[in-house]
Amino acid sequence: MAKEKKQVEAITSMDVDFAQWYTDIVKKAELVEYSGIKGCMIIRPTGYAIWELIQKELDARFKATGVENVYMPMFIPESLLNKEKDHVEGFAPEVAWVTHGGNEPLQERMCVRPTSETLFCDFYSRIIESHRDLPKLYNQWCSVVRWEKTTRPFLRSMEFLWQEGHTAHATAEEAQERTIQMLNLYADFCEDTLAIPMVRGQKTDKEKFAGAKATYTIEALMHDGKALQSGTSHNFGDGFAKAFDIQYTDKENKLQYVHQTSWGMTTRLIGAVIMVHGDNNGLVLPPAIAPTQVVIIPIRQQAEGVLETADKIREKLGGCRVKVDDSDKSPGWKFAEHEMRGVPVRIEIGPKDIEAGQAMVARRDTGEKVAIAIDDLETEIPKLLERIQKEMLERARVHRDEHTYDAHNAEEMADIAANKPGFIRAMWCGDRACEDSLKETAGITSRCMPFAQETIADTCVCCGKPAKKLVYWGKAY
Repeated sequence: MAKEKKQVEAITSMDVDFAQWYTDIVKKAELVEYSGIKGCMIIRPTGYAIWELIQKELDARFKATGVENVYMPMFIPESLLNKEKDHVEGFAPEVAWVTHGGNEPLQERMCVRPTSETLFCDFYSRIIESHRDLPKLYNQWCSVVRWEKTTRPFLRSMEFLWQEGHTAHATAEEAQERTIQMLNLYADFCEDTLAIPMVRGQKTDKEKFAGAKATYTIEALMHDGKALQSGTSHNFGDGFAKAFDIQYTDKENKLQYVHQTSWGMTTRLIGAVIMVHGDNNGLVLPPAIAPTQVVIIPIRQQAEGVLETADKIREKLGGCRVKVDDSDKSPGWKFAEHEMRGVPVRIEIGPKDIEAGQAMVARRDTGEKVAIAIDDLETEIPKLLERIQKEMLERARVHRDEHTYDAHNAEEMADIAANKPGFIRAMWCGDRACEDSLKETAGITSRCMPFAQETIADTCVCCGKPAKKLVYWGKAY
């Protein structure tokens, strides 16, 4: 019993220290291990299995829109990077440089990709000639390196995994349509698969991607009231095309510049899942991305017929990701361990259950425990997993809405920012000075200008001038 208690006591309560609670979970649930390289993480099998499920679902959604996968080099020559001035300035502080090959200094230093816009632009300038070559709809799965000063597993590390889509189009209208299409794809994925509701909108000019014409974002609210940018989609217009001379001949045989987009999601999504759904007992995984959706715990497994029945149940649930835990640990220890790992459903089966023709079924998300006839498990468990997925999304949506506040003036804004963690909706005049002032005085940043615009006041929350946009503000990771 002492060992079983220790399993949970190892997690700091989220109400005591949310940051330590997060660290405890990623370690105890064996998602990552710290590496010998400062700021880099080792993604362990469970963490990587979650990423593989995310990758599989996203990749299928990309391909359904016509996107193809490619792979670009990980090194970018400095001269190539310098072709787009705004882009370079935006990433300069985070770039890692390679200066030697073996023992010899390089004639031109190369950076380890922080992102691949310049590589794709160079590629497109070589292969696009005619309107018949468009559109180009490419994506790559890879890692990137950004020299971060402060790191935290999944949320911010010097090297992380992601996908980056890069498309080229004949017209500005097509590029804008693709930009919004991919943002909505991201939001739908997060809600359907990760059970995390999103606010969809456009970044302010201050917060947009370096070199972009416009940046669009999906923003999620974590359990502690901080926002997490969960995916972005950028419309580059023809700015990169002009810098890299990406032209095509149109149907009238005239030279035109292409219009481009870029969009990306990273392993920080795993951090979002932890911070939206987790509790003081560990991970709570949505069934769609749980490496093990159902764990079967044999009770008194040495008794006749118990392991055999557990295996038969596993076979019946072949459409789910199922594991029988027949290790020599006590049932109580197994319960705590699989709770820690966030397995959505636990089935307990012992001699008395077999005699009664039933199994005890426990939900990880609510702790609810019910008896289900063994013969009904095959049909009832998939239904239960589907119900858990939907209810997790609904609870996260309720939490977000209950922690979204409206501010109508500077005093309300300051009070909410100081005392009520969450999103703050407030009107803005569009002036960069007001945006900077709110960061200085209230410690909040603009998260996005939502697509669903409302007018909750006539004047800017900061300066009192006429308002132009409703903005979601907040403290963020």
